[in-house]
Amino acid sequence: MSDPRYAIGIDLGTTHSAISYVDLQASDGEKTADGVLPVPQLTAPGTVEALPLLPSFLYLPHPDELPQAELALPWSTEGETAIAGEMARSRGATTPIRLVSSAKSWLCHPGVDRRAAILPHDAPEEVTRVSPLEASTRYLSHLRQAWNAAHPDAPFEQQSVTVTIPASFDPAARELTAEAARHAGFAPTLLEEPQAALYSWIQGSGGRWRKQVQPGDIILVVDVGGGTSDFSLIAILERDGKLEPHRVAVGDHILLGGDNMDLALAHFVARKLAANGTQLDAWQMRSLTYGCRGAKEHLLADPEATTWPIVVPSRGSKLIGGSIRTELTREEVTAFITDGFFPRVEAAARPATRARAGLTQLGLPYAQDAAITRHLAAFLARQAGATSELEGFSGRVNPEHSFLHPSAVLFNGGVFKSSILAQRVMDTINDWLYMEGAEPARMLEGADLDLAVARGAAYYSYARRGGGVRIRGGTARSYYVGVESSMPAIPGMEPPLQALCVAPFGMEEGSELELPGQEFGLVVGEPVHFRFFGSTTRRQDRIGEMLESWGPEELQELNEIQATLPAEGRVTGDVVQVTLHALATDTGTLELAAVSRSGERWKVEFDVRAAPEGQ
Repeated sequence: MSDPRYAIGIDLGTTHSAISYVDLQASDGEKTADGVLPVPQLTAPGTVEALPLLPSFLYLPHPDELPQAELALPWSTEGETAIAGEMARSRGATTPIRLVSSAKSWLCHPGVDRRAAILPHDAPEEVTRVSPLEASTRYLSHLRQAWNAAHPDAPFEQQSVTVTIPASFDPAARELTAEAARHAGFAPTLLEEPQAALYSWIQGSGGRWRKQVQPGDIILVVDVGGGTSDFSLIAILERDGKLEPHRVAVGDHILLGGDNMDLALAHFVARKLAANGTQLDAWQMRSLTYGCRGAKEHLLADPEATTWPIVVPSRGSKLIGGSIRTELTREEVTAFITDGFFPRVEAAARPATRARAGLTQLGLPYAQDAAITRHLAAFLARQAGATSELEGFSGRVNPEHSFLHPSAVLFNGGVFKSSILAQRVMDTINDWLYMEGAEPARMLEGADLDLAVARGAAYYSYARRGGGVRIRGGTARSYYVGVESSMPAIPGMEPPLQALCVAPFGMEEGSELELPGQEFGLVVGEPVHFRFFGSTTRRQDRIGEMLESWGPEELQELNEIQATLPAEGRVTGDVVQVTLHALATDTGTLELAAVSRSGERWKVEFDVRAAPEGQ
């Protein structure tokens, strides 16, 4: 492959996707020639417009609903009936049973088979469904085709491409994202979204970022997108006289974002309608939810907007005359979201949990507590000692502090288009800092909330090739495999489980580590399962270290690892003695390899299928 001309960044978002680029031939150091590619998409039957964002929605029309000629795009769409983008979102608002949304959230849902055709998850049987993997592939393929239509002389698959993911994605979700890209025709590097937001801020500063931060600063990135809330901490170090950002912590996967706000607003409006004698069924509630999404986006983004109309289609024959009409005001939306999702709480606050019912409908595993500020308080408390051993930070951590003190905050995500919400988070954090005698944190200005992640991903692709500024940090977690203790059978007691560290915190990209002195027996020809754990707080554990016990906040169980070794030249059921190697790939995924004494090597796959029955 020839050297790429462009470094491309893709924000594969829950509600919007975008594509940005840096011209490698016209860029030098921190001075980049960059841009955003407008994405051609259907906005109405037979109408194509190029927009900065591609809404991450897929509409699955009835076979007789639209003629093929009205689905044409600037590239070949022969045999393609599904619609991605703006028309999918608007048409799906009135026919929600045919609309695929939040595919990214489903892609990281370990409780379902993410390769199975399950979306839309509540559609009737006659509606054709797609898998979360296929929906993600279609968005990425649309972006690739849009690029190739605009740059026929620089094919997409020959460029340096980075796709962003939430920092909280586990290895299975990371691998699925990379697989979706491969199905779309290219091999990407993966980058965490909060890091992409900071890269965009660095790029947009034109080199002035060094005057806005200093050694010893701790930047908190608060990223609230359509489907997730992501928190990251990035410390500013000084090495060889140069400032170097160093990612020190990421939060857990919190399925809490704009989708939750849309649904909450829909129930708020439904209660208003019910008070006037109008009851909505489940189909109408889905339509109302999409209407509330539009109201939220417009009312929070435009300070001049005061009201937004909402129309819910009737289920009767008089679709126009029978429509239900209401409206939301900017004051209602702001107050409802501020008080419900960003309450001012104390630093000691923690997310509430409740006892769950034994049976539940199939759906996304949303966070039980909607208060993002409580999740943020818990994150900062868990990371109180995150910088204690970091170069240049030793002695700065006060053991009496109940949480890690950020000195600057960078916001990302469309939710923060409302300055009211960003200011609420700043006020809450500074309340916490004031109570512990610390200086207030400052807000880093200049972030492009719609396009920052795509721009930052393109800049990262550029920086990986030797230009610009790199954020250091390696893997965001330590990873462990469960090892069952050897002991005689005792009635009513399972053998104790130990946790073996297979990848330490901060393991650098492109490095491979062998577990020292550890051999395992893998069954040939049959699947072998490992219980798998991750930790964002245990930074001192080294590869091969065995944990006898741990607290509930220290290790979180992730997906199983499943390996099936081919029985080449052996009898099925034989046991092969192997050592385990951890590999942090250059593309941003984590792999385990099983290596036999004779040098045979097998990749230990992360199980990205549904959880086994009964789990």
